[in-house]
Amino acid sequence: MRSDQRLESLLAELRPSVLGALVRRHGQFDGCEDAVQEALVSAATQWPAEGVPDNPRAWLLTVAGRRLTDYWRSDQARRTREVTVATMAPAESELAPAPDDDERVSADDDTLMLLFLCCHPALTPSSQVALTLRAVGGLTTEEIAQAFLVPQTSMTRRISRAKQLIKDAGMTFRMPPEEERAERTRAVLHVLYLIFNEGYAATAGEDLLRPDLTAEAIRLTRQAHRVLPGNGEVAGLLALMLLTEARRPARTQADGALVPIAEQDRSQWNAELAEEGLALVVQALARPGVGPYRLQAAIAAVHVETPEGGQTDWPQILALYDLLEQLAPNSVVRLNRAVAMAMVKGPREGLGLLEPLEQDRWMAGSHRLSAVRAYLLEMDGDLPGAQEAYRTAASQAASGPERRYLAEQAERVAAALEGGAGAGSAAGPGLG
Repeated sequence: MRSDQRLESLLAELRPSVLGALVRRHGQFDGCEDAVQEALVSAATQWPAEGVPDNPRAWLLTVAGRRLTDYWRSDQARRTREVTVATMAPAESELAPAPDDDERVSADDDTLMLLFLCCHPALTPSSQVALTLRAVGGLTTEEIAQAFLVPQTSMTRRISRAKQLIKDAGMTFRMPPEEERAERTRAVLHVLYLIFNEGYAATAGEDLLRPDLTAEAIRLTRQAHRVLPGNGEVAGLLALMLLTEARRPARTQADGALVPIAEQDRSQWNAELAEEGLALVVQALARPGVGPYRLQAAIAAVHVETPEGGQTDWPQILALYDLLEQLAPNSVVRLNRAVAMAMVKGPREGLGLLEPLEQDRWMAGSHRLSAVRAYLLEMDGDLPGAQEAYRTAASQAASGPERRYLAEQAERVAAALEGGAGAGSAAGPGLG
């Protein structure tokens, strides 16, 4: 790794704990975020020439604290905070003690508390995602807007509303009570999961993959795992991300075309990520209890462990989906379980499980439901029905690579119908 990459990685890692410490001490989210950003810019400018300080976190806290003091002392701050400046702003020398001087709260605790704050249940999921990427991940508003294909002005308003809600609701920067932590941790994991999923399969646009988002999700989940090492679900989510990311080099062709898992060149998979993910699955499953991320990681592990040209252990995958549906039922789990059921007990069994999803408000009209139906109809020998379903799926897909792949499947089945032969070469629903 180049020195500039190492510095960028260090600053990204330090950012949430520095911002967390500043917000915890002074409470003003917007002002603290601006101060930390200025400190990071100063570090990126000075450290390459002067060297990284012995305690880089304390350096950033000191500089950010001074920026915050300058802000409070400005004419605007005097007009808007005539009363609060005197009572809220500590002396400059007290603004940024080294982490070792604050024995009550560690840097990891500050990172975790910042995640809890950004994923507060009072915020909508979309606001949680945006605020986490902005405050914890350090992405610019423009980068977040581009990632989710919305205008920058819309994303700016979304983030501003989230910050204002935090301020209006009087949300304090502290660890939630013990009885709330499990639920708040689930919210954090859900947000990290959403960020990764958008990078793994973009909901719209001409690129299937967003490696910047998957990398950011993995980085943040690594931090969550570091501060919650005994949490099996955190380990499970990290394992799921790593096992999925390991397949990324083989998921698309050079022109961006989608490659289903059954057709992927496994020699292109990232063996290091796969090995790390598999080890984490073992650790996660060894923890007491069971959770949805651990089960999903176990399913991903079965796929990754299947040798090239080998037979996937579909009965094991179906058993895991059975457990997952009992534990965390949702339309996506039911859709994936239908595929597993078809692979174990035949396509008609799988098609039967799709019928209730037609009435599901989250799944009706989804290209994924149409794609799975097309695949199972083809398995069952109903080529006209498969062709129609593939065409429907292609018309519903917002992602360019998925739309083109599904259209190609429709053309393949049409060619088979014209030739009077079975379609034969379907590799799967084509979306994994």
